[in-house]
Parts: sequence; structure tokens; C-alpha cells
Amino acid sequence: MSFRAREMYKKVVRRVGSDGKLPAELMKLVKDMLPDSKVVMGRAKRGIFAGRHIQFGNKVSEDGGNKSKRSWKPNVQEKRLFSYIHDRHIRVKVTTHALRCIDKAGGIDEYLLKTPYNKMYTEMGIAWKAKIEKMYSELAEMEVGFFPPEEEAKIEQGFDEVRAAKRDFRREARRALAKQRQLEAGKNQTTEVTDKKEEVSATAAVA
Repeated sequence: MSFRAREMYKKVVRRVGSDGKLPAELMKLVKDMLPDSKVVMGRAKRGIFAGRHIQFGNKVSEDGGNKSKRSWKPNVQEKRLFSYIHDRHIRVKVTTHALRCIDKAGGIDEYLLKTPYNKMYTEMGIAWKAKIEKMYSELAEMEVGFFPPEEEAKIEQGFDEVRAAKRDFRREARRALAKQRQLEAGKNQTTEVTDKKEEVSATAAVA
């Protein structure tokens, strides 16, 4: 077991209370589920990097073959991925390799379900995977009702009637608003005409 796995195992034991509170078979299963990688970069703890890490090497000059140390950072992008179980988009930082893995799996939910715990590499990935599995298990226990075709047709007709009523209401509201604006414009014109007549009569009286 790597150093990271041991530290994560200690956290689990600390939250549970003690090592003797759970059966040995369950604790062995927890050990097998922990990631086996030695080091994970700090940025990877805030996203899905799919095992990508900073690579170190040398930059060799063309003339003298001089070597200078350098590093290659993973290509990290911030994307909005749609989750079907949450029914919304999730903004997360992912590497391009993780994006290809997600596309190959068929979505973020399928990627988290198919990837084993020891390949998640970070605590955030393990927590997401556990949450997704719990939500899918709760969804599987729900009872689903089916309607015959006649009932479905009636329900669809009812939705169509509601949509048509909403359209008619919006149309009538727009017409009433247009009439109100016309009346206000007519009132303004009449007040302007009366003001001009008063001015003309006043000038005539002065003359």
C-alpha cells in the first residue's frame, strides 16, 4: 500500500471510530478500493485528471547537447459536462485524456460507474463515484408506472390543450398592452393639441 493509500485509510478509520468496529473483510475491501498511486498533483484533487500527472525530464540543446531540467504539465480544460442522474450540467476541470475516456464511456455518469475505485486517484473522485452509485441504486428501487396507449394519448392531449391556452393568454395580453399604449399615445396627442389652441388664443387676445 502506498503512502497516500495509508493516509486515506487512516482517515476512514478515524471517521469510523476504530479499526475493530468494522469486520476485517470489509476493511480489507476498503484497502483494495483505495488508489495505489504514490503521488498526485494538487490540482488533480480539484478535478478529474484520469491519472495524468506532471512529467519531468530534460530539455536538450541542439548545438552542444546541454541538458536543462523542465516539466510537462497536463492539458487541463474547464468543461460543463451533463449528468443525467443530476439532470443538470456540472462544471469541472478535466484533462483531455479524461475527456476522451468520458466520451468513450458514454458520459460522466457512466465513466464514474465503470471506473474502479482504485483508479480514481483522488478523494473527490471516490466521493463522486460513491454518490453516483448511491443515487443510481435509489433510482433502481423506485417503482415505475406505465400507462396504456389510450391514456398516454389523453395525457398528451391535455398537455397540448394547456400549451394552447397559454399561447392564447399571451396573445390576448400582448393585444391588451398594445391597445393601452395606443390609448396613452392618443391622450398625449390630444393634450398637445389643446395646449397649442390655448397658446394661439392667448396670443390673439394679446394682439
